[in-house]
Amino acid sequence: MSKVFTEYSKTVDEVSKLKEVDEQTLVTPIKENAWSIREIIGHMYYWDDSNLHNMISQMQNGANLPAFPNHDAQNEKAIQSLEGQTVYQIIDLFLARREDFLEAIRKVDKQDRFTIGNGKRAFSSESFVKIFVKHDAHHLKQIDYFLTSSS
Repeated sequence: MSKVFTEYSKTVDEVSKLKEVDEQTLVTPIKENAWSIREIIGHMYYWDDSNLHNMISQMQNGANLPAFPNHDAQNEKAIQSLEGQTVYQIIDLFLARREDFLEAIRKVDKQDRFTIGNGKRAFSSESFVKIFVKHDAHHLKQIDYFLTSSS
């Protein structure tokens, strides 16, 4: 498995550990006017779900994938989609979806190159995932900082 896919799968281990954290901590905003860990994980789940259903199936050589959705609108939908879900349910949803995502993207030919939206840059499945490895790292750092500073 590629280094990038391995990195992306490591988030599964990090998020799994959150099942051991008490619910109140997980639903408390990580700072003023910010999301809680529950919302961060839901946000990551929603991006995986969107990419799984809208992008991976179209990753073929020469393809032009749809543009990424407006981030603010996408994030708003992500938060709304969490209604009625406990933080532990959201963690389980994320873990399952990340595994589905990884299983699907590993089937994309590593040689295939595609563009996204109006972009001219050619992506591979690995360079596509690399975007989200950085995205995950940003959020995991936020979560880690919050958990270590609040304990």
